[in-house]
Amino acid sequence: MKQDNNISGHDVRFTADADRTDDRIDSLLADELPELSRSYIQKIIKNGGLLVNSEAVRASYRLRENDEVCFSVPENKEPEILPEDIPLDILYEDDDLLVVNKPKGMVVHPAAGHYEHTLVNALLYHCRGHLSGINGILRPGIVHRIDRDTTGALVVCKTDSAHRALSAQLAVHSITRRYRAVCHGNFSSMPDARTFAGGLCTMQREDPYAFPVALPGDLPPAMREEPHPCFRIEGNIGRSSTDRKKMAVVPSDKGKTAVTHMRVLSTLHGYSYIECVLETGRTHQIRVHLSTAGHPLLGDEIYGPAHCPVKGLQGQTLHAMTLGFIHPTTGHYVEFEAPLPAYFQKLLVKLAN
Repeated sequence: MKQDNNISGHDVRFTADADRTDDRIDSLLADELPELSRSYIQKIIKNGGLLVNSEAVRASYRLRENDEVCFSVPENKEPEILPEDIPLDILYEDDDLLVVNKPKGMVVHPAAGHYEHTLVNALLYHCRGHLSGINGILRPGIVHRIDRDTTGALVVCKTDSAHRALSAQLAVHSITRRYRAVCHGNFSSMPDARTFAGGLCTMQREDPYAFPVALPGDLPPAMREEPHPCFRIEGNIGRSSTDRKKMAVVPSDKGKTAVTHMRVLSTLHGYSYIECVLETGRTHQIRVHLSTAGHPLLGDEIYGPAHCPVKGLQGQTLHAMTLGFIHPTTGHYVEFEAPLPAYFQKLLVKLAN
């Protein structure tokens, strides 16, 4: 879009290009302003913050060439994040930190336009405000994140010293992070090595004895007897050039190194039950790597098929099962396991049958 000024005060003004004609105005603004969520943009529009040719329009308005658009972003005020009495599934807690089992559908921390019903709101209530302040008022105590529809173990710091210690371990990739997932397809005919995305992503068969962790002990006997091929997926991850809300495998000069180790736990009917171990921890890493390799996670609304084949499934089938790190105070290695959620267990039974 042709902008008269990128930002004039809190107004974004531009003239619509021919190549964006017939686009919904809220969709275009979400593409051009990735720091704002689409729902927040729609809220601004509903409150009269959008003028096209000096007239207020709805979020569904479709652009015409040479439309003069003025979008008024409200002044950035310090949001008030309030404690909320939301039950937490706490796997471990002491004076320095706690490990929680995050449920599906819960956002980890507040963001523009979404300041309620997040994990942070629940933590503020539970910890009575005793959380690390290093990441500011929107992310108190938050050292790392998992996606809204990803379930499982997440560590939260109560003190700044604990936060610094855990952040240092994350920086050198020494924290153990083991995930369970269900993806499309199977790997029985996968060659020893393949490349994807024009050579930007590689998937190589890995010696099971060299896999970073042992075979999980909770597998039923029938699954333990199956073959468990292992693979190493590598491909730099960065922001997608076509959709700024998505991540993608990108050239080395545009993204960060990302490595995922993957092991097949069971071959199902048209799907695979897998374990993923993160060597690095990039945004959407497992989802992007598996999708790029032609095996998107079941239910993934962003990187998978447009229509989920399993009725009623909410988002990607991905669970952060095991989390291990050096405790910042004791100096001992500790490890925590979040059991597979009920929906995941039922899904495995359904797909196996």
